[in-house]
Amino acid sequence: MSSATSFYEFEPVDKKGSPFPLDSLKGKVILVVNTASKCGFTPQFKGLEDLYQSVKKTHPDEFTILGFPCNQFGSQDPGSNDEIQNFCQVNYGVTFPVLGKLDVNGANAAPIWEWMKEERPGLLGMKRVKWNFEKFLISADGKVVGRWASTTKPQSLEADILKEIEKAKKNGTLAAGKAEEGEQAKLS
Repeated sequence: MSSATSFYEFEPVDKKGSPFPLDSLKGKVILVVNTASKCGFTPQFKGLEDLYQSVKKTHPDEFTILGFPCNQFGSQDPGSNDEIQNFCQVNYGVTFPVLGKLDVNGANAAPIWEWMKEERPGLLGMKRVKWNFEKFLISADGKVVGRWASTTKPQSLEADILKEIEKAKKNGTLAAGKAEEGEQAKLS
């Protein structure tokens, strides 16, 4: 198992196959979702985009969603990374980052997913993802603070996300709060 202590220590690949350093998101609250383009839950892309836009209105630099396409469940995301990107944008207007396709379970599971499952096991301690559109909430300091099943509608998570943003503001771990502190220190 990974010796990582934070979400921000990982570098999954983006849609072009290049490293996507998660430390570039340090200080943001992040909702991580394993996605699929041909699943009964695929309409959740609209709910995810609506959630993303709603939270970004009041917290523009403090939250993001990361989609991780996965073809492990019923081969429901068979397309290339470019096809997946196009599908998400054309059909659901997705503006949040959708990274490169990867495995979330098994011998070839991406290290980030192995770490998240270890940090926040599912029901009855299960350390595997059961299906597409499972969701993990990452705190501004890189800890897994929530996990929800595929059946959980994205909009129902807004209160949990806002609560996590407020908690990060109080703790001083939020990216926007750190920038403000830096500006105040310069003025002192």
